[in-house]
Amino acid sequence: MSAIEELATELSRLPGIGRKTALRLTYHLLRQPVELTQRLASALVTLAERVRPCARCFNLTEEELCAICRDQKRDAALICAVEEASDIGAIERAGEFRGLYHVLGGRLSPLDGVGPEDLTIDRLVDRVSHGGVREVIIATNPSLEGEATALYVQRQLAPFGLAVTRIARGLPVGGDLEYADGVTIAQAISARREMA
Repeated sequence: MSAIEELATELSRLPGIGRKTALRLTYHLLRQPVELTQRLASALVTLAERVRPCARCFNLTEEELCAICRDQKRDAALICAVEEASDIGAIERAGEFRGLYHVLGGRLSPLDGVGPEDLTIDRLVDRVSHGGVREVIIATNPSLEGEATALYVQRQLAPFGLAVTRIARGLPVGGDLEYADGVTIAQAISARREMA
């Protein structure tokens, strides 16, 4: 296999990158100065060598504990469980959540061979079992697998007597009802709240 084919094959393994895009990226890199390609290769090696899951929450970090787990100002009694570390960024950008996180490492998907043992649900249960947690917010995606994961996590946490909540779903700000799907409208109606 040629070097061009080898790189295109590796790039096409990335999410959202098909064979054509992988070839375009490969040819783009070949048109760049060698220094740029070497910096990219070095950054990838550094990423692989330094970044690892946080020992407590499984967020990605270069330290043993991530910056969020080390932050003493955060509410340690409030944990938000997310599917992937990338979900933390979306929640943090909103600027409203001041608790800690727990990265599940995916979602239950029996068709893809992903069961509870493949996720960090047992580690979340272990965190809760040590006490001091008053609420776990489950922030999995509103897909069939995300809902199944949320239900499974809720059942695992039920014996501990803490609040287990689910993020609200519904219409986005600026969205039009006529373009919303039926499931979104139904969820928005069921999650309605009283106007103050």
